[in-house]
Amino acid sequence: MKCFRFCLPAVFSLFFFGTSFSQTHLNLAPTPPMGFNTWNTFQTKISEDMLRAMVDSFVSSGMREAGYQYFVLDDGWMAMERDNSGSLVADPVKFPHGMKAFADYVHSRGLKFGIYNCAGSKTCAGYPGTRGHEYEDARLYASWGVDFLKYDWCNTDSLNTPEAYKTMRAALIATGRPIVFSICEWGDHKPWLWAGGVGELYRTTGDISASFAVRISRGDWTPQSVTSILDLQESIRKYNGPNHWNDPDMLEVGNGMTDDEDKAHFSLWCMLAAPLAAGNDLRKMSAQTREILTNRELIAVDQDPRGISAFKMMLADSVELWVKPLKNNGIAFCFFNRSERSKKIDLPWKDLNISDPLSGLAIHFDSEQLSIRDLLLHKDLGTTLGNFNRTLPAHSVIVLKLSHLVN
Repeated sequence: MKCFRFCLPAVFSLFFFGTSFSQTHLNLAPTPPMGFNTWNTFQTKISEDMLRAMVDSFVSSGMREAGYQYFVLDDGWMAMERDNSGSLVADPVKFPHGMKAFADYVHSRGLKFGIYNCAGSKTCAGYPGTRGHEYEDARLYASWGVDFLKYDWCNTDSLNTPEAYKTMRAALIATGRPIVFSICEWGDHKPWLWAGGVGELYRTTGDISASFAVRISRGDWTPQSVTSILDLQESIRKYNGPNHWNDPDMLEVGNGMTDDEDKAHFSLWCMLAAPLAAGNDLRKMSAQTREILTNRELIAVDQDPRGISAFKMMLADSVELWVKPLKNNGIAFCFFNRSERSKKIDLPWKDLNISDPLSGLAIHFDSEQLSIRDLLLHKDLGTTLGNFNRTLPAHSVIVLKLSHLVN
């Protein structure tokens, strides 16, 4: 019995992460997960009452109806030490009613509940990590009703990265509860090469900040900007797809950038088929922020069931055109001006030919005509007969959906 008890994790690991794993995949994220995470705005400064108000705002703002599902607590939810039995404990000051009660409240509002820990001995903020406690922590999360686990990579010393994440995945599966697994090792170990089938999403870069074009030092580290993250995504687009999503980090919409930058940030993440995790204060968001985050036409681009990430073309005057193949032979176009000055777009559709070997896309605008819809203006713009003319302000985007005409 003693041998069986301690060998069981290894049995699970061999079964789920050997050649048979693809046959046992749980299909937990056929489209990119959508939700909210506490870190970008609150870091560890959280409390049960504040978070219940955030859950209520999640619902009343229309986020839930727009497709967002997961309410995720990031670092700082637990007490500084495990209890006498070795179990994690919710901070009794922050969560006086315990974590199960809070999870039940999230579920009662029609949402799914997510939580955070770390593969190392301590989390990034210094709370108890999961190293050596994978199976007991997974059982605890399942008993609370956790639906999503974000698993960070601080204080890991000499741990083998793929094996550490495979161990935690096996522990989650062993609970019998479907739990989406979010791998967060910041892209340092190229998770796109090994994390498909281990996690449903995996971070591809270091942490984002609410800076659009410039990486700003914070003393001991320098977070990424929106554009620096964007530039790292195209080369790994082929690894993106259902149940294994490249994750360019959470959204900074509503956290201090301009409205044009917020629109560009959100639109480009949708073009990437990225997970969408809002990171703003939902209780205080402006009408503009709400409109961006709940733009269902853009969300439909992100959630397109083909799960294909966009590729980039360069147009005149250094305007970027990001192209995302969609279902039913549709295409999403995102014209992006990353410069500091306005640019004029004057595009003769007939001169544009687009092909993408990855998706099989091949469009010849000189021989076929498509209808055009502006997804930010929510307006039909006619067809691709003629030219497309528009002024594109600095740090802004135009997002179009092109569809084949129905005879």
